[in-house]
Formats: sequence, C-alpha cells, structure tokens
Amino acid sequence: MMTHTSPLLKLHHDLPMIRFGAAPGVDVIATFGELESEYAAIRKGCILMDMPQRATIVVRGGDRLEFLNRMLTQELKPTGQWIAPWNNVRSFWLNRKGRIDADLRCIELPAGTLGETPCMVFDVDVLTAPVLIETLGAFILMDDVTLEDATPKMHRLALHGPSSAALLAENSIPIATHIDAPRVSDLQPQQATIVSIAGHDVIVDRMDSTGEIGLELLMQSDAVEEVWDTLSRDARTDFGHNNDPATNTHRLRLAGWHAYNIARLEAGKPLYHIDFSSTNLPAETGVLNDRVSFTKGCYLGQEVVARMQSLGHPKQGLVALRLDGDATDEQPEAGASVRASTETDAPVIGGITSSVRSPMLGDSLICFAQVKWKHRDPGTVLFVQSTTGHVRATAQDQLAFWSRIQA
Repeated sequence: MMTHTSPLLKLHHDLPMIRFGAAPGVDVIATFGELESEYAAIRKGCILMDMPQRATIVVRGGDRLEFLNRMLTQELKPTGQWIAPWNNVRSFWLNRKGRIDADLRCIELPAGTLGETPCMVFDVDVLTAPVLIETLGAFILMDDVTLEDATPKMHRLALHGPSSAALLAENSIPIATHIDAPRVSDLQPQQATIVSIAGHDVIVDRMDSTGEIGLELLMQSDAVEEVWDTLSRDARTDFGHNNDPATNTHRLRLAGWHAYNIARLEAGKPLYHIDFSSTNLPAETGVLNDRVSFTKGCYLGQEVVARMQSLGHPKQGLVALRLDGDATDEQPEAGASVRASTETDAPVIGGITSSVRSPMLGDSLICFAQVKWKHRDPGTVLFVQSTTGHVRATAQDQLAFWSRIQA
C-alpha cells in the first residue's frame, strides 16, 4: 500500500502529526496548537478537520446493489425497495470466518454526482481500502459491478459541532441539477446531499461521531485547498481571547485528531483498527446492531454471526470504563492490561484500546477496553494497569458517556 498524503500537507507541514496505522500508515494533524480550545469548539461551535486517514471506494454497475446486499452485513433493501439516493448506512464486510475485513459507511448517490450513472461510495479507513478491493472484488464474477479506489483523486474533510450545518449552509450553494438533494440545514443522520463550495462540487453526508452534528465532505483532491480556505476564513486563531466579531457567528476552529478523539470516545464511537480489528467478530465490537441486519438474506460470514447470536454472546466484547481517581492519575495507554482484581496472580481479562480525559465528565479518565464477556456487566469493578499499580474502573451500561445527539 502506498503512503497516502493530504493535499493540505504543504500548508500544515509544520504542525505536530501523529501516525494513523502501522507503516506506512498516514500522517494526521494532532493539533493546531491549542487542544482545549479545539475541543471546546466541538461542544460550543464547530471544528474543521482534514481527514487523510479516510479512503474512498466507488462501486458502479447495474448489479451493484443486489451484489452488495449478498455480500455485506447490512440490509440495502430495508422496505422492499433498494436504498434511495442521498442515503447512507453502516455495514461490515466479513470474511468466511465471520471476522471483520472492513467497517464501511455506504452512501448511495444518483446519476450526475460521480459520473453519468448511479453509484455507491464506501467511506473506509486507508488501511482497509486495498484489502476491501481485493477481497470483495474476488466475488465479482458475472455481475455488472466495478470497484474503483478513488482515494488518490478524492479527499475528505469534516465539520463537527452544533454550528456545523449553519457554517456549511452559509458558505455553499445548492446545485441546480440536483433539486432532489436535501438542503444542508435539513440534513438528517444517514442522509447525504451535494453542494457547491468555491465552485467545486462537494458531497456531504451526515455522521454524528462526536455527540454533535457531524458533516463529512467529499471532493476532488484538486478542490481541497480552495474548499478549506473558504470554510476556514473566519476560523478563530487566538485561543478564545479578544476574538474578532467576524469569528463569533459559528465559533469555528481548525482542529486535529486529539480533540476529535476525546469527543468520539465521550460519544461512544469505537473505530476500526483502534478499538476492534480484523481479529474481531461483529458481536465483539459494541456496534453490532448498527452494522448488522438479522432479518436479511444470506451474506458472507452470516453463519458465524447467526451462530454467535443464537449462543447468546462471544468470548469477549468492547466495554466502556470510567476510572476512579483524580486529575493526577496517569492516562492508561492502549494495550494496558485489565484485571478483575488486584491479587498478585489475578489473570489478565482484557486490554485498553482507547483512553482520554473527558472534559464533559469533570476531567475523568474514560476508556474503551476489550474484555472477557462476563466482565462487561454494568457496574462491574475492574482494574487497569498503570506504572504504579492498578487503577479501579467501573463498567458502564453503554459505550456512550455523553452525547447531545440522541442515537
């Protein structure tokens, strides 16, 4: 897999970066310099993010929906009719053993958006795209279906926060040839639309992954810089002090991964390649019901999923943990062991996948962890490894710690 880089890298080369995924991975902006202000903008205004860790796969052909419905875990014909244009769903792509090869957002688009014919766009992480193209493509035999990895020529940005829709509506115009597309101000979860920004077509789909309104923006790579400049022209740069009145309307800030990561953990949104992976079954992810239909026909890996459902549960699963203690306690690292007691010979029953300090919970430490199933019950007390011993933690009744948006 070739290293993916952002079209904005030349503008942001001097900012601190983090590496998403193992080598070669992709560099993602960590912060624009003031993490607290970036996080606050998610809750009180909105942020604009670069998303080079996301890949785009375009599925075309007259048989694409029928083919994908035989392959993916989600139902694409939920009411007897195929998924309508401007709608999106979440799904897994599994292997024959029922393990997860890809975590997808599937966006159905009408003719005239990305070509002369209708298509479906997959939003996946960049580490997944080559595997998905290879493994899903292997099942295309006589079907009128093509898969295109459009990542080299398309790029994604994102807006998150309560003023996201207003900011986007103010800086975009509808496209006359797509009068059926929803208005930005009316966009609901699992809907998409298309607008023009700085003269460029931008596909917008709503994904509320921070507990606030989230709008994902997909465009041609050569349009990214102008779209970024248009949306960011009134961004705050003074960390909350003596702001120019022009920046007060939407309280926009440019933000990096760290602010987003705090908000998505608070909102209970696990990520593929971070909180679950290709070694996991759907039932172990905490998002089974959001990705899997139990009323549709056959799909690859269905027997394993159905058998797991009939047995009641898998051996392990993702759980949200809130740690006891105060601001002086160290934040657990990914991979830190979890035990059921502090006894010297207590076995490891799981491991931390993500952890942050939560501003919405008074700076409490919160985590996702993969643990043995019987230790996931709400209220269960567990102990997370630290450099000085173990920190007491309590299993929560759901993955979400806080959200303004009701799922």
